[in-house]
Amino acid sequence: MELLPKDSLEQIRNARSLVFLTGAGISHESGIPTFRGEGGLWKNFKAEDLATPKAFQNNPELVWEWYDFRREICKNANPNPGHLTIAKWQKKSNFVSLITQNVDGLHPRSGSPSLLELHGNIFRARCTKCSEKFHLVDDGLDHSGLKYCKYCESLLRPDIVWFGEEYDQNLLTKGWELCKQSQVVFVIGTSANVSVPANLALTAIRNGALGIEINPEETNLTLSMKHHFGGKSGEVLPKIWNELFPNEPLE
Repeated sequence: MELLPKDSLEQIRNARSLVFLTGAGISHESGIPTFRGEGGLWKNFKAEDLATPKAFQNNPELVWEWYDFRREICKNANPNPGHLTIAKWQKKSNFVSLITQNVDGLHPRSGSPSLLELHGNIFRARCTKCSEKFHLVDDGLDHSGLKYCKYCESLLRPDIVWFGEEYDQNLLTKGWELCKQSQVVFVIGTSANVSVPANLALTAIRNGALGIEINPEETNLTLSMKHHFGGKSGEVLPKIWNELFPNEPLE
């Protein structure tokens, strides 16, 4: 039994602009905790208590300890079939774009050639003074504790968009443009509780895109979607790929 009707399959095949929007759900399939909601405490702290400029100003050691702990989890996780299917889709076509809320680096590790990381990347740091950015592993800064700029010796902070901070406007503008032009949008593993990613998806839908949501639970976006699949991306996306490209196996 096919997941998608023939008209939707044809619409996807003929699309000249397709966007994937991914959230924490696709990372959770790889064993990465969300650190929000029930069971999301770390040393009795909530994410909302640590991922703020004020928390970093008050206790940078504690904030770095939390991010060092999370970075180890991300290093030990592996991309799942959902990540890998998106990466292969991007390599197959220049018309496929990827926008993610996730900071874990699993999309790049899966082989995705390009993506917009709206919330930053846990493997990067930036200087609190000169704004220079560093890759913690490549630049030899992947150690525990405080980290300092190689150029001006000022304190580094995680290159993450914290609660109360503005998005990178260049990334956001690119995201809006991609969604306005998209003819198909896949919304995968996002709760739709964060306004900007949800509005990106709605922008695509309002401009005529075919909306496909993959999420075990229904969200605030579900009613706006043409199709909703209540399952894991690592199970649903490969099936959709096989329906679209039966002569091009994923493996």
